Amino acid sequence: MARQETPRPVRGTQDMLGGTPEAFQERFAHVAATFDRVRKLYGFQRVEVPVFESTAVFARSLGESTDVVSKEMYSFEDRGGDSITLRPEFTAGISRAYITEGWQQYAPLKVATHGPLFRYERPQKGRFRQFHQLDAEIIGAGEPGADVELLVFADQLLRELGVSDGVTLNLNTLGDAESREAWRAALVAHFEAHRDQLSEESLDRLQRNPLRILDSKDPRDRPVADSAPDIDAYLTDEARSFFEKVTSGLDAAGVAWERNARLVRGLDYYRHTAFEFITDRLGAQGTVLGGGRYDGLIENLGGPSTPAVGWAAGIERLAMLVDMPEIERPIVAVIPDNADLQLAGITVASRLRRAGVATELAVRGNAKKQTERAVKAGISALLFVRNPDATGGQYYLRYNGSDIETLRAISQRIQSALNLDQLMSGTGAR
Repeated sequence: MARQETPRPVRGTQDMLGGTPEAFQERFAHVAATFDRVRKLYGFQRVEVPVFESTAVFARSLGESTDVVSKEMYSFEDRGGDSITLRPEFTAGISRAYITEGWQQYAPLKVATHGPLFRYERPQKGRFRQFHQLDAEIIGAGEPGADVELLVFADQLLRELGVSDGVTLNLNTLGDAESREAWRAALVAHFEAHRDQLSEESLDRLQRNPLRILDSKDPRDRPVADSAPDIDAYLTDEARSFFEKVTSGLDAAGVAWERNARLVRGLDYYRHTAFEFITDRLGAQGTVLGGGRYDGLIENLGGPSTPAVGWAAGIERLAMLVDMPEIERPIVAVIPDNADLQLAGITVASRLRRAGVATELAVRGNAKKQTERAVKAGISALLFVRNPDATGGQYYLRYNGSDIETLRAISQRIQSALNLDQLMSGTGAR
C-alpha cells in the first residue's frame, strides 16, 4: 500500500512552537501578555465574542461593497441553512453583543480582547489568512476624552513593547455628520472633474466609497488625490472643537502625533477621530495599529444611536518588531538516579510545582541523558533524587551556571517545598 502524503498546512496559516531560540511564538505570546497587562492599567475589561457570526453582522457593519465583504470573508451555509461567517474583525461582534446582551447598562463600556480572525487575501509579510489581533473599544462615550484614553493606551502599549521608536501616530478628523457630508460632496465634485486621470479602481471607488481615493497607492491617482480639498474647510464649529480637545489631550499626556489630512475611513458611520500608528520597518504594510470613532455602527446593526471608538493591532506584525524576549524555562530539573526512583521523582516534582517552582521532569532517558538535556536547555539547577541511604542524603542540587544569589534562592525554595533542614549542593557531579 502506497504511503499517503502528509497534508500541507492551508496557505496563509502558520504553526508556532514555543521554547526554541528562534521561535516566533515567544514574541507572539509576549505581545499578547503585554497587552493584557497594559489594558488592566487602563481599566479595560476582557471581553469574549464568538469566532463566527451571522454573515449579516459583518455585511451591515463593514458594508456590502467593501473588499472585505465582497472578496475576503470566509462565509458558508451551515447545516441549518443559515449564512455564517468567520469573523474578519472584532468590532462588529462586540457591537452586536452590546445590543443583544443588554450591555448598555454598563456604558460607557471599556473592553478589550485578542484572538484569531480570518480573511481570504493574498498572504504577504506580516499578513495571513488566519491572523490575530489585539482590540480595544470604548462604547457609549461620545466625549473626546474617550478618544484620548484609547490613543494614550495604544501609545503606552507600543512603548512597553519596545517598538515605539520609528512609529508615528498619524491623526485626522472626519468631522461630524454635517462636516463629513459637505466634504464628501466637495470630493466627489473634484474627482468627477478629473475622471480621466483616475485609475480604474478609483473610478469604482468614486461610485461606492469616494473618500478612499485619498489614500490610493496607485501613482496615477496621487496628483488628483493630493490636490483634493481637505476637510478643514468644511468642519463645523462643534467638529473643530472636538478635534482640538483630542489633540490637546494627547499633548497633555505627552503623546506625539502628526496631522495627516489624507487619513480617512470610507464607511459613513465613522465620525471625528481617525488614526494610525505607522512604521517604516515593515515595508509597504506600515500600519501597526489603527482605529477611529464609529458613532453610527451600532445604529446600523439595529441598536440605539450609540457613540463608540476603538482600535485594532495585528499581533503578528507587532511580534515582527519586538526584540526576542527571554524564554521562560523551568528553573529546576528533577532527575532520578535510576528507574527505581521514578515514582520518587514524580513526588518531588509535584511538591515543587505546588510550591510554585517551575520544574522539569523528563519522561524518557537515563540520568545521564536527562542531565545532558537539562544542561543544554539552560535550566538553572538540577535536583538529583538518590537512594535514601546514599552518602550525603537523598537529594543533591547541582548548579548550572547561575549566579550565587539565584542559586541560594532556588535552594531555599526547594528546601521549603520538601521540608528539608539542609540540601547538599555544588557545581560538580553528584
